[in-house]
Amino acid sequence: MNYRHGYHAGNFADLLKHTALCELLRLLTAKDKKLFVLDTHAGAGGYDLGSEQARRTGEAEAGIARLTAEARAGMPAAVVRYIAAVQAYDRKFGPSRGALQRYPGSPRLIRAALRPGDRFVACEMHPQEALLLKREFAGDRAVEVRQADGYHALKELLPPVERRALVLIDPPFEAIDEFERLARAVRHGLRRFPIGCYAIWYPIKDEAAVSSFFASLSEVKCLRMELDLGPRVPEGKLAACGLVVINPPWKFEEAMREALPWIAARLGDGVRAAFFASSASADPDARK
Repeated sequence: MNYRHGYHAGNFADLLKHTALCELLRLLTAKDKKLFVLDTHAGAGGYDLGSEQARRTGEAEAGIARLTAEARAGMPAAVVRYIAAVQAYDRKFGPSRGALQRYPGSPRLIRAALRPGDRFVACEMHPQEALLLKREFAGDRAVEVRQADGYHALKELLPPVERRALVLIDPPFEAIDEFERLARAVRHGLRRFPIGCYAIWYPIKDEAAVSSFFASLSEVKCLRMELDLGPRVPEGKLAACGLVVINPPWKFEEAMREALPWIAARLGDGVRAAFFASSASADPDARK
């Protein structure tokens, strides 16, 4: 258990994951009904882009920094909203000096979207990350932080009393059998609460493991999105990742089909965005 997201905050994977997360939250909170949100692998909550960790990798410079440097004209609405959420978090730490100083992890993006009466539980197993997460939300009664295994939280917290839920599952993928654990957790969550909205991030390093994961969910209807940086990424570095959303709200797919190719085009030559059909086992139906 060594993964620290501070090395990767604001990278291309976050652009995919957090643009989608902001859009899911916007659509799910549009209804006048309470919402429960569970973040199973929450991380530290927020990240200093000037830290030694962030500077060592420079991934934010190749990710969120490129988007915030873009003019808003012609920018897809979902990307505009995502960047606004990122900049709003950054402004909490002082006036903008141009480049972003801080980047919000998923817990901060979720917290910003909550309404009175919504409920949020953030889980993190890593002791240091969990401590930082607790400090991030110290005194905030709207957020329950648990140093706990998020997979176990699925069993404990589903189905929610609200009968509406967004579950974000974003594992560190340190374990050799992470895809198997993930598949079991998703199937269990769906048995307990089949009408929930589940957003699941995954790296693409082992195509066979990814294919096996989706084969295990072959009966599940979902939207699957992937972002691939292409062949220029140095060996050993993450070059592609995906997000699958089970039971996405109306209009979500439309927004992401506009946003993700636009993001890919700003990340450099050869970067590709891919969308897969509504069945998790289907072949790609569009690739740009």
